[in-house]
Amino acid sequence: MRAQPGPAPLLIACALGIERLALRAGDRGGAGGPVTVLRTGMGPKAAERSVTRVLAGPLLDRAAVLATGFCAGLAPGMHPGDLVVAEETRDPHGTVPCVGTELLVKELTRTLPGRTVHTGPLTGSDHVVRGPERSDLLATGAIAVDMESAATLLSAVRTGVRPVAAVRVVVDAPEHELVRIGTVRGGISAFRVLRSVLPTFFEWHRNVLLPRR
Repeated sequence: MRAQPGPAPLLIACALGIERLALRAGDRGGAGGPVTVLRTGMGPKAAERSVTRVLAGPLLDRAAVLATGFCAGLAPGMHPGDLVVAEETRDPHGTVPCVGTELLVKELTRTLPGRTVHTGPLTGSDHVVRGPERSDLLATGAIAVDMESAATLLSAVRTGVRPVAAVRVVVDAPEHELVRIGTVRGGISAFRVLRSVLPTFFEWHRNVLLPRR
């Protein structure tokens, strides 16, 4: 008799060491299956390489994928520590619809009362976006930008059918541009928020687990 596979794993991808530190600090368990936190390195090419490599292995070939970490807000009125739940990720290589956006918004609102949660397109860039370039990206309909989420999700769906999502914490915004993450108040606020979001990711995972084969 052939053994049934266990629950699909969850791959949480982030770029920076400080992001992975925040996620590990907030890990109290409770996912619907095995969880891997992957530090991809900065930039879309690094994200593409790392995600493609780990999803090619047998342990994570069925994994749901969630991209997270810090981002730059594009809309006036955004503040460090605000949350962004992507309805889709986009970059010049393609657009990927996200799964379970409404659930993530609901759970983030419950888990982090008082925190503002924004939803909309999350765009990708191959460099840190500053100044007038924010306005150009906002005009495309995007509400936030980072360097890895779009590449992460596009790489994930190219390797197989799987649920994907992206949740980011605003670390700087049009009225709150930062120079170095972690050395200013906005960076510390964003770190604390990121440290608190794992229960939401686990709830998303439990609700979007892939069917058993």
